[in-house]
Amino acid sequence: MNKLKSLSILLAYMVIFGCQENNTKTEETKNDSTSIDKKDAFRFSTWTGASNEFNSEEWANRLEGYKEVGISEALINGSPEILEQIIPIAKEKGIKIHGWMWTLNRPGDTIANKHPEWYSVNKNGENSLEKRAYVDYYQWLSPFHPEAREHIKNNVRKLMAVDGLASIHLDYVRYVDVILGADLQPKYDIVQTTEMPEYDYGYHPIAREGYKAIFGVDPINYEHPELSSEWRQYRLNAVTSLVNEIAEMVHSEKKKLTAAVFPFPEMSRQMVRQAWNDWNLDTAFPMLYHNFYRENINWIGFAAEQGVKTVDYPIMAGIYMPALSDPEDLEKAIRISKEKGASGVSLFTANDLSDTQKNILKKLTKEFNNE
Repeated sequence: MNKLKSLSILLAYMVIFGCQENNTKTEETKNDSTSIDKKDAFRFSTWTGASNEFNSEEWANRLEGYKEVGISEALINGSPEILEQIIPIAKEKGIKIHGWMWTLNRPGDTIANKHPEWYSVNKNGENSLEKRAYVDYYQWLSPFHPEAREHIKNNVRKLMAVDGLASIHLDYVRYVDVILGADLQPKYDIVQTTEMPEYDYGYHPIAREGYKAIFGVDPINYEHPELSSEWRQYRLNAVTSLVNEIAEMVHSEKKKLTAAVFPFPEMSRQMVRQAWNDWNLDTAFPMLYHNFYRENINWIGFAAEQGVKTVDYPIMAGIYMPALSDPEDLEKAIRISKEKGASGVSLFTANDLSDTQKNILKKLTKEFNNE
């Protein structure tokens, strides 16, 4: 217990005070790498997945399809071994490949599964490995556990060893959604008008001990934890310090770090405890899935603009293709993202585009390249 307490206090001070230091250390690298990107033409990218079996013909066809509609970057969720085989094919077609990894949410992670103490804990004291919020694949590691943090960094190191990646792309780098989008709640038969304890994560024993060492109170005893700015910031800092430690590691090897994030910083803080405007990224990919929140196309522009105003690195507006089957909506979403300052859009996903969607992308690629 004493060892745990000492570890908790050490980590607490790292979380509280580490963020600012890391921001300073990597600022120069960040500015150097992003200044070039901001001069680039408006870009089109897509998220996509890779199976465990590599098929060169399949990938040649898929990448050729991307190229035909103007997509120049693909963020691929695949093993380092598969990515190494995709990159030469992509290079021939002029497409950049990013290594997309699931960061804190680690479903089926055979190494992490052996360490239940690495997992995040909710206000009811339930461990994320044993009690899964919303869906079975929600198995979240705690950013407060030092061994869990090291495990995540090891996953990053494996991607860093892949030559030719455009970036290490982090996803699920946050806590469990404490509030779901309005359109998602009915799908899980949930009504969330307040922060409910079973979805409120960050109460790992190390986090509680560390917080108590500083503020003199165990946060699990808060009757209304949502009213404590300190408790929210403390949890935000744990993720931020992890990301910025990864950024320092990645930038030291002259590589780039990008991340898929929630729509804009204030919303991200509230819904998933994610302060991505404090992260030393090279590019952010906010997921502006307007239909999840029952918003209209104009909301995509509003959300993109909030990110552009807040950070000094490029923003790629993530758009959700199933909600943009109407070609007028797709074109408006892309144009308003560009108008509000996004450096490009990222599609989720470009794998099953209709002919009308393809035609919109071809038209806009040609138009933007001629500007």
